[in-house]
Amino acid sequence: MDAATKPFLRADAASQGRTEGGGPEVSSFTLDNGLDVVVIPDHRVPVVTHMIWYRNGSADDPIGQSGIAHFLEHLMFKGTEKHPAGEFSKVVSGLGGQENAFTSFDYTAYFQRVAREHLETMMAFEADRMTNLLLEESVIGPERDVVLEERRMRVETDPSSQLSEAMAAALFVHHPYGIPIIGWMHEIETLNRDHALDYYRRFYTPENAILVVAGDVTPDEVRRLAEDTYGRIEARGERPVRFRPRDPEPVAARHITVADPKVEQPTLQRLYLVPSCCSAKNRDCYALELLAEVIGGGPTSYLYRKLVLERGLAVNAGAWYMSSAMEETRFCVYAVPAEGVSLEALEVAVDEVLKNISDEALDFEAIERAKTRLVAETIYSTDSQSALARIYGSALAIGETIEDVKRWPSEIEAVLKDDLASVTERYLTLRRSVTGYLKKSAS
Repeated sequence: MDAATKPFLRADAASQGRTEGGGPEVSSFTLDNGLDVVVIPDHRVPVVTHMIWYRNGSADDPIGQSGIAHFLEHLMFKGTEKHPAGEFSKVVSGLGGQENAFTSFDYTAYFQRVAREHLETMMAFEADRMTNLLLEESVIGPERDVVLEERRMRVETDPSSQLSEAMAAALFVHHPYGIPIIGWMHEIETLNRDHALDYYRRFYTPENAILVVAGDVTPDEVRRLAEDTYGRIEARGERPVRFRPRDPEPVAARHITVADPKVEQPTLQRLYLVPSCCSAKNRDCYALELLAEVIGGGPTSYLYRKLVLERGLAVNAGAWYMSSAMEETRFCVYAVPAEGVSLEALEVAVDEVLKNISDEALDFEAIERAKTRLVAETIYSTDSQSALARIYGSALAIGETIEDVKRWPSEIEAVLKDDLASVTERYLTLRRSVTGYLKKSAS
């Protein structure tokens, strides 16, 4: 199983999930029990990617039960009355297929990639554990220990992860995006069978799920197989309500330092609270996406040119925007200091450079290059069957539509210089930010 998603790396087009409007002929329909189905034909090889997405993630964890969405993802592999623990995985492996699962802030997904003739088998297994999960008390403690060890390895011993968690908690003062996907250690320790079953019964329903099938299939074939498997699950009623408290408008810049002897390379990070693709008004999300590429998308970007090439204050610098989210999200600027440059001096330089974005960074050629890179990366990503399945599944799970996905390239192409200047002025302000230092300390 994949670990809980770690969102502090630059989110590229493939991971964010967009596709070119001229791509595959995507179709969709809804079963009588409320299950949404998306079909993405790809007949180049006789293989299918089968994904089931649930509209729940760590931001839906009940208060005091952080990590329960991710914990349940682990427990979903512990079997049903019909199929004991491990059988599903053994079947996938025996068929020469691949499988995995992952939890994000806004969704949880399970997937298999197999030869096309085994699609019905995957559907039958996945439909069975959607409604018949059997959680013996004996599996709870050992699997909780697995998650605790995962957190120790990925967070407790990693200063950069500790900084990321601390910065998120400071940026989202009220919203659950400030809580780590894997959960806080002291709350994971208290998760039990009742917590898992309550969460399972609430969210793992056909009305709350999206089936995505990409590969060597036709819509009619997928409909028939889905009705014969998932369609047998009785509807539960209305989709569960997802309540997330809103953060107040930020008024104070915040500063965080993590110092640890294990730090090999000091780093400066700056997070800004900004709109996401779902919460943005007008076209701000597209402008923010393009802005991140213009100022921080690689060695030709504005930040890299100014801080690394011209001033020699950093050995790396860039920016990213986490657009795919249901509510307000994060825009990140980062820089790695050159030898002998303090983080304090680097921060001063970063602020100076950011103040001049509108005057120095937003020339016509830089904007056009960034548009070309973004759209090209997106088109290249759609060459992968599994990437296409993730693209559409993640979009629909947060409330976007198939049309939203298809028109993303044209929306990026339509962004103007004035749009970039506007979002820079409104959102890249210190009062909306958290600045983090990762420092090496004495032993």
